[in-house]
Amino acid sequence: MAPDARGSDVAVSAAHAEAVEVCVLRADPRAPGGRREHRVRLPARTGTVHHGRVEGLLEGDRYVLRAHGPWDPGAGLRYNPAKALLDPYALALDGQVRHGPALYDHVRGGGPTDTPSPLDSIDSVATGVVVPRLPDAEADALAAGRPRHPLSRAVVLETHVRGLTMRMPQVPGPLRGTYAGLAHPAVVEHLVSLGVTAVELLPVHASTAEPALAERGAVNYWGYSTLSFHAPEPRYSAAVRAGGPPAAALAEFRDMVRTLHAAGLEVWLDVVYNHTCEGGEGGTSLSLRGLDNSMYYRTAGARFPDVTGTGATLDLSHPEVTRLALDSLRYWVRDMGVDGFRFDLAPALARRHDDEHGVGGFDRDHPFLVAARTDPVLRDVRLVAEPWDIGPYGWRTGQFPLPFSDWNDRFRDGVRAFWLEGSRAELDGRPGPGVRDLATRLAGSEDVFGGTRRGGSRDATAGVNFVTAHDGFTLADLVSYDRKHNEANGEDNRDGHGHNLSWNHGHEGTTDEPAVLVERRRTLRALLGTLLLSAGVPMLLAGDELGRTQHGNNNGYCLDDPTTWHDWDLEPWQRDLVETTRFLVRLRAENPVLRQHRFFGGRPRRADGTRDLGWFDGDGEELSDAGWADPWRRTLLAFLNGDGVPERDRETDPAVTVPAPAPEGARLVPASFLLVVHGGAHPREVQLPEQPWATSYRTVWSSHSERPTWPSGPAGVAGAGPADLRGGQRTTVGARSLTVLRAVRP
Repeated sequence: MAPDARGSDVAVSAAHAEAVEVCVLRADPRAPGGRREHRVRLPARTGTVHHGRVEGLLEGDRYVLRAHGPWDPGAGLRYNPAKALLDPYALALDGQVRHGPALYDHVRGGGPTDTPSPLDSIDSVATGVVVPRLPDAEADALAAGRPRHPLSRAVVLETHVRGLTMRMPQVPGPLRGTYAGLAHPAVVEHLVSLGVTAVELLPVHASTAEPALAERGAVNYWGYSTLSFHAPEPRYSAAVRAGGPPAAALAEFRDMVRTLHAAGLEVWLDVVYNHTCEGGEGGTSLSLRGLDNSMYYRTAGARFPDVTGTGATLDLSHPEVTRLALDSLRYWVRDMGVDGFRFDLAPALARRHDDEHGVGGFDRDHPFLVAARTDPVLRDVRLVAEPWDIGPYGWRTGQFPLPFSDWNDRFRDGVRAFWLEGSRAELDGRPGPGVRDLATRLAGSEDVFGGTRRGGSRDATAGVNFVTAHDGFTLADLVSYDRKHNEANGEDNRDGHGHNLSWNHGHEGTTDEPAVLVERRRTLRALLGTLLLSAGVPMLLAGDELGRTQHGNNNGYCLDDPTTWHDWDLEPWQRDLVETTRFLVRLRAENPVLRQHRFFGGRPRRADGTRDLGWFDGDGEELSDAGWADPWRRTLLAFLNGDGVPERDRETDPAVTVPAPAPEGARLVPASFLLVVHGGAHPREVQLPEQPWATSYRTVWSSHSERPTWPSGPAGVAGAGPADLRGGQRTTVGARSLTVLRAVRP
């Protein structure tokens, strides 16, 4: 859509359509529904694209599309001109989808392939709004404000536009749950104080609830039910809520981005290009299905081969579908200022058509991945894959090509297994996971991301480490519940993952028992410390720093209520947890050895034989092969040698064009650290590595401390004060604890 002062040039890709009409909607109190519809058939066609000039279609006008063609469901063709269709390139929306029989291209009750529905859907759909693209000068100014943090410095916070601020008292009521609310000074102050470098927003593409949810009055709160890949969700706009024009949502989103950029925060979006809100067989006809069902979706006759769990999968092996996704991504970068994307169910975007079922295998050289990697706009932003879908051979962690990073589920499971499942196993008298896998995750998951992939060699920043995310328990619930409690979702607790590797510390859910609460908080801090002090890119779930609970619900996708909103009325222990998070993030930022992008390779740092990474048992001896294989082992010491680690990141990073300064007030120091990991149920005496590794140590932090001690002076949070432990000394660490010691090298 390209509007000017007299009309608009329109182009619509619909390969099998015989004709496409642009339907301009004008207010008319005498017409049914209070508006009349002026239809203009696009006169020309080039390949799959119907195009032409629509005079009088001006900025701010509402419009829909109607497509004419064969009704042959057995061949995947479902044309029905009674259905008003949303333009896939509409930049703003007006109105909401109202679920009912008119939204379906077939007569319901007779089977989805039987009879086309005669019901006109114009009064049941959201319409497109004509909006011009952002002028080049404004787009350039938006791009100029990008913070561009190197990935080795990145700390990502996954959050929801609505949930973050709905209960935040400092945010005025009309702004809560909106883009403007996210940009409020109180929110920005909190984000900056945490030290995170990027916010990753759950889907903000305009969406609508699936029929099954709508029929019971529920919503898709998370937003993984896309209606438009170009338009921002209007419900998140304070200006639109207040009666402003639909285009106000775009301006408000850009203002949010500018505000976050000015505070040094990147904005990443969780994007869903693997399916839409139209569902599978028997689903609705709102946009792509009505324009060309067999082109936009994977079809096998009347069937919809699916690897997403939603009933249908978009077919990015078709050039026009790949172009739609790429155009959407470019738009959000150029016109909206976005800095990165996390791709939901990313293998579904890169499957071939090479089997009889229409599913196909994963291809790291798939046209979509090649295009995303080489696009001149997208090469300057972050690309992150959720590297699994539900199809055959759908688990692909570590297999996406550069410059993609992957969500590291191996980190999530390994860390949970050690601190939670391993603790339960010890109490039950069973062997646990040992320390081998935890050590691999601490060191950057080289077993998953190491080696050379086509296009270059990946490093530790290829893995986005996380312990919790939006789908699953919060961190507080992970240490408080053995079982999911999803009854509020209305699905008899059948939904949500049942294998959570959680541990309730002896009591399910809420308790007033002091000993249980203390133990839960200690384990929570150990999990948090493990995440923030491991090699790779750490991702926090927003609210975990507050100790947020969903009361055991691990699948709050349909709950837009206090269950999923952040509660900012904090108890003392929650305020302590916020301080702990700030401290650990700052510790990571100030010390390159805690966030280096290169894998530890056992490389010598000095002539004395000390290496970049040393592993020790509880007696201060380097861990033996038998120790690595011992499933009962619950103690591990990791010496991170800071000698030779550059104070400034010297990495090849195409998205970074200028050296990144240290966080304000921070000083980068080439310090070395000893991480003492003890997962045992009782305190344990350990012997600290002695010379040539270290002459002495200073305690920096312990997960047994409710609140960290912030040192004064310019030396950073690791401090430069006197050492309190000697090399070779024996010292006692608490049960289920993570302790950080700063080493003094000879």
